[in-house]
Amino acid sequence: MVNQHIKKRALHRARILEGQMKGLAKAIEEEQYCVDLMLQSLSIQESLKSLNRLLLENHLKTHVKHQLQKKGEEERAVQELIKVYTLSNK
Repeated sequence: MVNQHIKKRALHRARILEGQMKGLAKAIEEEQYCVDLMLQSLSIQESLKSLNRLLLENHLKTHVKHQLQKKGEEERAVQELIKVYTLSNK
């Protein structure tokens, strides 16, 4: 289950990330100033966070919604969200 509007936004964000990563790799190869490299890296991390928010939004609006409506699936939804929360706060 995928929300098509969110899918379009997520793909757009992923393509931006791809370009950012290529730019960072090129900058590393060119031995650009370390602070500039770190700023690019931090920008990429923010873009990843943005992508993760979109993916979480889709999951909540589709899978979690479905799991909470289906008897016996509630615990799975809770455990998945705890796993994501735990990993995102390391």
